[in-house]
Amino acid sequence: MEKGSEKIRYPLIRIAITGPESTGKSQLAKELAAHYHTVFVPEYAREYLDKLNREYEYHDLEIIAKGQMKAQTDAEKKANKIIFCDTDLTVIKIWSEHKFKRCPAWVLKNILQHPYDLYLLCDIDLPWKPDPLREHPHLRTYFFDWYKDELHSRNANFSIIAGQGNKRLKSAVDAVEKIFQDS
Repeated sequence: MEKGSEKIRYPLIRIAITGPESTGKSQLAKELAAHYHTVFVPEYAREYLDKLNREYEYHDLEIIAKGQMKAQTDAEKKANKIIFCDTDLTVIKIWSEHKFKRCPAWVLKNILQHPYDLYLLCDIDLPWKPDPLREHPHLRTYFFDWYKDELHSRNANFSIIAGQGNKRLKSAVDAVEKIFQDS
């Protein structure tokens, strides 16, 4: 289907890569996009926070969430049957609830209206890599369990991705291949 000069491809398989900080989400999104000859959606929060000349506040999280979804919508026009999203609204929901004990209504509404075909929940089996935007090196198990509980509570289709290097990529590819087998 053509709309203007942009090609829109349907149906598009949407894969969210989610999980605690420093679990290889960005690397995995890039590797999977290369493997499947398609595009990935970078983490908008990183771009937003890098430009912010102050501490982030509660209202920033809705801006980040909307920026992430816009980046996804834009990338979907370039995707080849499948798209990988380096983060999703689950990350923003958990981040917001932990930091501010509440979550923007827009995030809560859209998290349910825009489910993914598959969530890849990255395990905490990678070493922590310090980064100025990362906040909780000692809470990785706590957050991993929260992500798992959140996905279970929504009856989301998810796979836990573990292993180092090529093993991690293979684990993710195996999970993605099941989507193709089931369709």
